[in-house]
Amino acid sequence: MSLLHRLRSSRRLLVTLGVLGGSFLAAMEATIVATAMPTVVDQFGGLAHYSWVFSGYMLTSTVTTPVWGRLADVHGRRRPYLLALGLFIVGSMLCGAATSMTQLIAYRALQGIGAGGMLPLGMVIMGDMFTLEERARAQGLFAAVWGVSSVAGPLVGAVLTESASWRWIFFMNLPFGLVAAWLVGTYLVDRHAERKGDVDYVGAALLMAAVSALMLALNQTGVRDATLSPGVVRALYAGAVLLGVVFVARERRTEHPLLPVSLLGQRMVATTTLTGTLLGIGIFGALAFVPLYVQAALGRSAREAGSVLTPLLLGWVLTSIVTGRLIPRFGFRPFIIGGLSFVTVGFVGLAMVGLDSPMWKMRVDLGLMGIGMGMTMLSLLLAVQGTVAREQLGVATSLGQFTRSIGGAIGVAVMGAVVAAAVPVGGQTPVALALGLHRAFVLGAGVSAVALLSALLVPGGLPEQKPTAV
Repeated sequence: MSLLHRLRSSRRLLVTLGVLGGSFLAAMEATIVATAMPTVVDQFGGLAHYSWVFSGYMLTSTVTTPVWGRLADVHGRRRPYLLALGLFIVGSMLCGAATSMTQLIAYRALQGIGAGGMLPLGMVIMGDMFTLEERARAQGLFAAVWGVSSVAGPLVGAVLTESASWRWIFFMNLPFGLVAAWLVGTYLVDRHAERKGDVDYVGAALLMAAVSALMLALNQTGVRDATLSPGVVRALYAGAVLLGVVFVARERRTEHPLLPVSLLGQRMVATTTLTGTLLGIGIFGALAFVPLYVQAALGRSAREAGSVLTPLLLGWVLTSIVTGRLIPRFGFRPFIIGGLSFVTVGFVGLAMVGLDSPMWKMRVDLGLMGIGMGMTMLSLLLAVQGTVAREQLGVATSLGQFTRSIGGAIGVAVMGAVVAAAVPVGGQTPVALALGLHRAFVLGAGVSAVALLSALLVPGGLPEQKPTAV
């Protein structure tokens, strides 16, 4: 029976529309503020805290992801998803009503808590509803929606800011979010509700504290005008390590661990987690610094700097859809290895770009990286979802997104430090900046190559699982 037939003959279509709609909003909110922030700064001031409007959202969405995954395994998918969506909507409304930069940052953090559950739980719900062949296509569609929302975010933000008010980039989430909540709340039949077990809230607090300290330290690493002193940054790193050790010790002895150690003992989970983390280090660094290279080193316009990533995002979206159709036939391992090969080749090409290189060369390299990302990200997700037990599907799915986000934060911080080390104190020149970014891209190519080697350890095959929701 085809995926389309299953959707038409059941509630799956309505639930899928609700999940995709909510995921579209959560993913778009990560980028939509970019084009609105100059207007916000003009109104509120607080330029020194500009980055925290972005960082606050990223921080809370990352640190809460494993908690949402465990909640879904213990209490079912429906209620945690609706709670996450509700927090996202409330945070959005408060952001739209903010009267100061401090309030906006705080409300963005609340919004991020909700988003931290919407994205992984959406993938879990999709994993529950479909068989292997259908799931591959459905998750490909999910990845495509994520990619489109990332591209659309800055454009929608600019249109709303210019035609109405920057506040509407947040207020618009209310009607669409309520529709998504109604669809999921009404039509999702949750067969996972009220499982035995509990959530390790002490472990959750330890993990969130450790990751918060790590991400705050990474955010301040390599920044010459950092808000925090070097001593405080070092203390944050030390605190993150200490809290991490305490968290691991607790997880080994608690009856209901937040992240079961046995899960990481599975070869499939361990190898895909390592590969995904390395992939996050490389790719998020590229996303952060390619626009800077185009605008500051090559002297191109802000519009060109923003559009240069379009081939990457389009390649990501289109290849996700195609890969979703091919995985049931060929398995996921060839796409993980092939995708990382594309990413590595693209990074090598970026490292060879010079000040006199044509723009099409960079676009081709980024397009190759996008093709690789579309092949790899979806395959890693399906490999894990097809291997773990149903009662661990939530935490296993959220683990992949969580570690990629941590990897991304590490990649941005390390590459930022590499770039900063090449730029002389007192001012930057295109040549010095280009040198620093060249070194950063070489580092990214190296990390991608290591990720490719780790992918060779991923076992082949993907066992079939039947849908158990809706």
